[in-house]
Amino acid sequence: MFRTRLLSGIVLVVIAAGTIIAGGFLLAAVLCAISLIAYRELTKATGIHDGEKAVNALEVTGFLMILLYYAGLYAGLLRMEEYDRSVVYRVFMSISVIAVLAFMFVYVFSFPRFQAGQVMAAFFALIYGPMLLSFLYIIREGWEQGAYLTALVFLCSWGSDTCAYVVGVLFGKHKMTPKLSPKKSIEGGVGGVVGAALLFGLYTYYVINPFSAESLRMGLGSAMCLGAVGALVSMVGDLAASAIKRDHNIKDYGKLIPGHGGIMDRFDSVIIAAPFIFFGLAMITG
Repeated sequence: MFRTRLLSGIVLVVIAAGTIIAGGFLLAAVLCAISLIAYRELTKATGIHDGEKAVNALEVTGFLMILLYYAGLYAGLLRMEEYDRSVVYRVFMSISVIAVLAFMFVYVFSFPRFQAGQVMAAFFALIYGPMLLSFLYIIREGWEQGAYLTALVFLCSWGSDTCAYVVGVLFGKHKMTPKLSPKKSIEGGVGGVVGAALLFGLYTYYVINPFSAESLRMGLGSAMCLGAVGALVSMVGDLAASAIKRDHNIKDYGKLIPGHGGIMDRFDSVIIAAPFIFFGLAMITG
């Protein structure tokens, strides 16, 4: 199991690095595909998909919103001559409103096929998975040095998780959330936060600042604070995804990634870390 998990992790890192370096249409297309899978996993986990059909009207609506959202982001950022965050905000808010109306339309005209809880879960799944994950693309394409900056998301999610695991194995004694994740310890959590802060400091000093324009250079203190808080946010994302699984009595969201489970099992912390890093960078760089 460990070997399978390790090999899958290496493949994921290679694919992530390759698509982020390439950026543009390739990254948008890959993230869109991942988002469609993540949405499917969430609809099955939360009971939106009831197993009667391959897909139902709520799922089809969600899939269409995902395609529309990524198309809007790609077109909006492609036409952007200089960095303008309002483009992102307009696309995000527009699709959110359109999605609410679309889900309400399905709910009303198929009544009583779906329950109100399923409709609300369908909208939540759209925001939580696909739309938050899109901030990887927004960071990559929103800044000139986006390829370097996007790595910060993975440092405070996968990087802090690795640090937390190592410290937890060596020193972990006090359970953090025994009902959600019995193996996570408070000591491991502290190790993840400290580890992320150090990783951010080193990465900023040796990679971001030497290769970035003056406006994007960060102080080590700001970078380390961003990493520490980002690690905390990532942990919440990880535990939130676990809570959803516990609520619905499932072990994994899927079986797509050997040794890891589904997209939501592997990207649970990335999904929450990506928008946090985006807003953190926006505040630091003005």
